[in-house]
Amino acid sequence: MNRALLAASVLVLSAGAAFAQPAPPQPLTLPRAIAAPRDTPYPGVITLSVDATDTDRRIVRVRETIPVAQPGPMTLLFPAWIPGKHAPRGMIEKLAGLTITGNGAPLKWTRDPLNVFAFHIDVPAGVKAVELSFQHVSPTDEDQGRVTVTPEMTHVQWFSLALYPAGHFARQIQVAPEIRLPQGWSYATALEDLAKAGDTAKFKPVSFDVLVDSPLYAGRYVKKLDLDPGGRSRVTLNLVADEAKLLEVKPAHLAAHRAMVVQADRLFGARHFDHYDFLVALSDKLGGIGVEHQRSTEIGTAPRFFLDWDKLAAVRGVVPHEYVHSWNGKYRRPADQWTADFNTPMRNSLLWVYEGQTQYWGNVLAARSGMSSKQEALDAMAAMAAAYDNRVGRGWRAMQDTVHDPIISARQPQAWNSWQRSEDYYSEGQLIWLDADTLIREQTKGRKSLDDFARAFFGVNDGAWKDPLTYDFDEVVKTLNAVHPHDWAAFLRQRLDGHGPGAPLDGVTRGGYRLVYSATPTDYTKTEEARRRITDLTYSLGLVLNKDGEFVSVQWEGPAFKAGLADGVKLIAVNGVAYDGDRLKEAVTAAKGGKAPIELLVKAGERYRTVPIAYHDGLRYPRFERISGTPARLDDILAARR
Repeated sequence: MNRALLAASVLVLSAGAAFAQPAPPQPLTLPRAIAAPRDTPYPGVITLSVDATDTDRRIVRVRETIPVAQPGPMTLLFPAWIPGKHAPRGMIEKLAGLTITGNGAPLKWTRDPLNVFAFHIDVPAGVKAVELSFQHVSPTDEDQGRVTVTPEMTHVQWFSLALYPAGHFARQIQVAPEIRLPQGWSYATALEDLAKAGDTAKFKPVSFDVLVDSPLYAGRYVKKLDLDPGGRSRVTLNLVADEAKLLEVKPAHLAAHRAMVVQADRLFGARHFDHYDFLVALSDKLGGIGVEHQRSTEIGTAPRFFLDWDKLAAVRGVVPHEYVHSWNGKYRRPADQWTADFNTPMRNSLLWVYEGQTQYWGNVLAARSGMSSKQEALDAMAAMAAAYDNRVGRGWRAMQDTVHDPIISARQPQAWNSWQRSEDYYSEGQLIWLDADTLIREQTKGRKSLDDFARAFFGVNDGAWKDPLTYDFDEVVKTLNAVHPHDWAAFLRQRLDGHGPGAPLDGVTRGGYRLVYSATPTDYTKTEEARRRITDLTYSLGLVLNKDGEFVSVQWEGPAFKAGLADGVKLIAVNGVAYDGDRLKEAVTAAKGGKAPIELLVKAGERYRTVPIAYHDGLRYPRFERISGTPARLDDILAARR
């Protein structure tokens, strides 16, 4: 290119660059300030009207009237931080069709650009209330989220059906709720009836925090059972089912539920409710759930919960677990879990008390009441102890850090649970509290136990329930020391902040048992394999397969892992013969003590390959073995209180 042409090209390019230069950036519009919650009454009562009759399309329609005291800017909040979820999991994605009016005229709303759960409006002069209309478009399929509406039943969670004004404590906002249900349906809730007209039920006004804490189950097939006949406060087992036959409850099973209520009274020595409602859905159509509330609990469990009682030992524990939460987590609540409203972030530092000790007492009460047998309780504990004793992720991640998992992983499946860890504060927390219980029993020669802690810590202010009594780490330590002096702060921090290998199993051995492995699974393990339709070889090949032969769990650093296998791979054949679960177990048994590898033909995507696994130790299943000559403290812990 000659110099003249080059110069002309430079001029053209320069002019083009000047012409294409973007305008200077405009300053960002700052989001509106959202009023911080104050502990002052909100003027007036919000009316909330819910139409839950469109079960075919699974659309719940909402109309809400919110009084306003004066014109001007107003912010409405959709609940984000839901107690019991331990994370900002309010279902705002299911809110659709939001319209707001004042005196019948449309009001423009804008979503806050930083807090997407906040909606800003300007209230005109002369408007005394704003009317909201919207739909909760519940999932029509499980891949859209947990199913909450079916042709046979509906699960109403008020936090997904109401907005509330910013600037006030939730307990200072009064709401008058009502719901219209399909013709002929019955319902159950901790809310108290005010009036009924046809298929519409109106409830007594409550504060917004109590409303959120009082879900409702409704359906075609409902049964209500008294769990505390003649008791000082009503306790009801409310069952809603896919079919009427699923509501059949044998006298022995009802007696076990009633005994659980009695054993909880004997453990805590107080009640923190004026009435209590178990809301239990027996369904494989409605999504499963287990969430605690002060005066109720929402449970979604196996449809044949009562009909297949003997096959569902692991499932039964959710009922006493959620009941214990009325004391632990709801009335006695970690200080950093209590917030003034549902849009102030919670912190999870004490979930190993909130959930871990609840897991402990839930399983203990199940055994004490007969909801599980002593052997089922021991076998379940052995399975749990083995899981955490082999949780290799303990080497890099302390148990205390797992309290953040509801936020980090949002309770989604993980590829390498044994390495990543998940919400281990539940069951590893249970092991810590077993350790504490047996230590107190040993050092006091059986005169004291963790039962004494439960009564001192949770059994206070009998009858109180509206305002939670909060606690922190120091109060936990102080109460433990009042039961039995010990360096409890160091005891707890060592177990919370320590690293592997191995889980804290001192409570097991001090309880008179040791964790061992045998070639034969316990009855508990057998029923769990059958219920979940899996083949569980966690402690041999280091893998679990589903009914189709797909790997659903591979143990980090286990034999299958070292052979290059991962979740999602499908097993086609074992030693050249088509796969089935029993054949794989037979191959593991045959390889014991030998030298030849077990050959697995696997399919990953479109690729087939044969993978040899050099494993020769046979089948291994966890169980507890009594240590002869030692006190059977664990037996004492599981025995009913008379």
